[in-house]
Amino acid sequence: MNNQYLLDHLRCIPDFPIKGINFRDVTTLFKDAKALEIMEKELYELYKDKGITKVVGLETRGYVMGAILARRLNAGFIMARKPGKLPYKTISESFTKEYGKDSIEIHVDAIDENDVVLIHDDLLATGGSIKAAWNLVKKFNPKKCYMNFVVEIHDEGLHGREAIGEGIEITTLLSI
Repeated sequence: MNNQYLLDHLRCIPDFPIKGINFRDVTTLFKDAKALEIMEKELYELYKDKGITKVVGLETRGYVMGAILARRLNAGFIMARKPGKLPYKTISESFTKEYGKDSIEIHVDAIDENDVVLIHDDLLATGGSIKAAWNLVKKFNPKKCYMNFVVEIHDEGLHGREAIGEGIEITTLLSI
């Protein structure tokens, strides 16, 4: 898709959080009303006919467009959170990040076998957290599952799609 307005408003911060990393800051897209509108429209067009019943947003930037899209699709919104942040019983999945290990959790009653799920996050880089989210969602046996990102990074030798593997339809709004 690579909407030029969105590309022009995506901030890049060199050497963050460590030297050699070019951090893509989507908060500049979120603070701009026109960028939010463009992302909402493009995401809606991608998923309006897929029968989505739940959108799973990854903590925390995946919540922004995930929740907006869930409302627009008349779907429920599920938060995938870091351990200990959800108040009810959870199931979890661990993963290796660029800078260590982590886990994500969702409530045990968040998804069922009749759901069509869209997993959404702001950015695909190495693929560790999103692969964990997909593994977590698969434990619920949903009818179908899709995956979406605002930004997918290719230009730094990152291979997030390869980490995710086959078996799921993946879309991105911006591929850089």
